[in-house]
Amino acid sequence: MFLSPDILHSIVRLASQTPAPAPLSSSDVTSAITQALVQGGQTWLISTIVAFLPVLWTATLMLHLGRPYVVRTLRRCGLRLGADVWWMSYLLVRDGAMLVTFGLSWIFFEPNIVAGSALPLTGSLATLFLLIALAIKITRPTDDNVQGYRLVTAFLVLGATLYYIPQVFAVEATSQPSLTNFMNFFTTSFNVNDALVLMWVSIAGAVVVLGYVFMYALNRVSTKTAKTTLPTLAQTGKGM
Repeated sequence: MFLSPDILHSIVRLASQTPAPAPLSSSDVTSAITQALVQGGQTWLISTIVAFLPVLWTATLMLHLGRPYVVRTLRRCGLRLGADVWWMSYLLVRDGAMLVTFGLSWIFFEPNIVAGSALPLTGSLATLFLLIALAIKITRPTDDNVQGYRLVTAFLVLGATLYYIPQVFAVEATSQPSLTNFMNFFTTSFNVNDALVLMWVSIAGAVVVLGYVFMYALNRVSTKTAKTTLPTLAQTGKGM
């Protein structure tokens, strides 16, 4: 089948009238590459944090629940200096793991990340319970008080459960057709409305907990200052 000269002429004329795409400048290419790297790096970082948080939650639980083993080991230690070093190292690693876990879990308090990424639906609540456990450790003795230790344990176990279940059976279960409904409900990118509601509730709870810790620290500082000032004034009065 051959095209007539008139049709060929029309095609050539239309092709000549079509404007050629403007060449990209070096700044446009640089901007496009930079934007792609930033977006790709952000997605990779968020995915890495979400996938690595179960390891940190597990380490936090193991170190916290391992306190009886550490205490038994200290009782068999003959050197007081060695026992002190062992105990202080344990406290630093245990509490440091909790702080790192809470710091990385802060992504569950950011609306854009929660709405645009595949995160566990109850991750924000897990972060809130972890913060409550930290607040209990700050405001009351937990290593020498059985009730305080049990209270911290309860919040840690509850927070870890709220993170493990949606992470394993929803976020990491996209290849399981039988878990499709569970995945659609407990993944933030598929259930944005409920995810944002839980996030704002968790943020409100975090504000209350942090406010309580701040007031507790302020009262402790005021009490210690008063105890230090009163003896000084008494000594000054006696000297006069």
